[in-house]
Amino acid sequence: MAMSGLQIQKLLPGTNCKECGSSTCMAFAMKLAAKKAMFSECPYASDEAKLVLGAAGEPPVKGVKIGTEVISPLGEETVMYRHEKTFVNKTVIAINLDEGDDLALAEKIKNYRPVRVGEELFIGAIAVTQKGESFADYCAKVYAKTKLPLLLRAKDIASLDKASAAVAGSKSVLCGVTADTAEEAVKIAKRDNQVIAVTAADADGIFELTTKIKEGGFNDLIIEFQTHSLAETFQTNSIARKAAVKKNIKALGYATLRFINTGNAADDIVAAVTEIDKFGGIIALPSFDPAQLMPLLTLRQNIYTDPQKPIQVEPKLYAIGKPDRKSPIFVTTNFSLTYFLVSGEIENSGISAWLIIPECEGFSVLTAWAAGKFSGSSIAKFIKEINIENQIDTKQIVIPGYVAQISGELEENMPGFKVLVGPCEAGDIESFIKSVLLKKNA
Repeated sequence: MAMSGLQIQKLLPGTNCKECGSSTCMAFAMKLAAKKAMFSECPYASDEAKLVLGAAGEPPVKGVKIGTEVISPLGEETVMYRHEKTFVNKTVIAINLDEGDDLALAEKIKNYRPVRVGEELFIGAIAVTQKGESFADYCAKVYAKTKLPLLLRAKDIASLDKASAAVAGSKSVLCGVTADTAEEAVKIAKRDNQVIAVTAADADGIFELTTKIKEGGFNDLIIEFQTHSLAETFQTNSIARKAAVKKNIKALGYATLRFINTGNAADDIVAAVTEIDKFGGIIALPSFDPAQLMPLLTLRQNIYTDPQKPIQVEPKLYAIGKPDRKSPIFVTTNFSLTYFLVSGEIENSGISAWLIIPECEGFSVLTAWAAGKFSGSSIAKFIKEINIENQIDTKQIVIPGYVAQISGELEENMPGFKVLVGPCEAGDIESFIKSVLLKKNA
């Protein structure tokens, strides 16, 4: 039975330390009761509280980790919608290899690590599908080459047994486990320290299967729904998440797995987007295609950024290229995407420049300006704090076009400096530098 906030509060230390992110222990207790926080966030809980609140305080969607060297956490979600608190663990994107595929492809998958707004993105797992009689040997070679967790798709439980043993201890996923093979699969998973992905014809079958396995003492589970259309997938994922988060139905409170292979690259992307948008745990794409992967990784990064903690860079003076004391000066906010777009466009122009990034709490230009974090006075204050006048001779600063209205205030607070209003969009910076800035300084 769910505990109330008052019942939970009596078991908390009562220190009101705020280290959990809440203002008081009572506030934290209310969050726990509403499933909007995790009990592990309390650093001073007693052993008694851990014992009593362990189950009550665990997230509605159970956490599980796959992999040992490259670890991908799943689950631990507490909300239906990102803006309610945040989504916790990103959808894991995997690539399928058929038994016998060139191992060089596995190495490409491992080494595919594009960087976006300062974050390295990567593929979290490899699905391996059995095609012949050397499945276990091939799985061992793929794992040795990549050290990524594998999604093992075997023809039968005997083949799955051999493949699991070949990558024992890798915390890989035994896929396609049904009511008929569950008992044997649990034995294999316990022996080799693996995770099980269970499947059934419908949600009722999943409910019965996860309940039975959990009651048997094994709970490192993932669920694979058998859906037959995009609409059905969307609906099923949403129903399962709602049952776990709103109704506390533990039997459906697990991360999901879906293998995508529609036969059409565009449809594959649509299916993958649906999973990333709507509660997908792991998605396995049919092939390695960077043109598909980059937009999916970008979408995932955007959705799984904590809305309460925007991605931001350190406020300071940045050197773009190899600027000297006479190089031009630009200013923008410390929202990571803004910084990387602006700095990238300055680099593309072929010049070296200084880029001032004041503290704006990770907001974009217009948001920071609206919140009073990016004003003429605040920028001037930051410039004085970093003592820029002793580092640079330039007396000209370029501000974003969206906040042209702060130019007068900035000049008032920076006597001797001239403020130029740059373009609104980062994509126009290169042409602005060539057609305006360089001509003014010629």
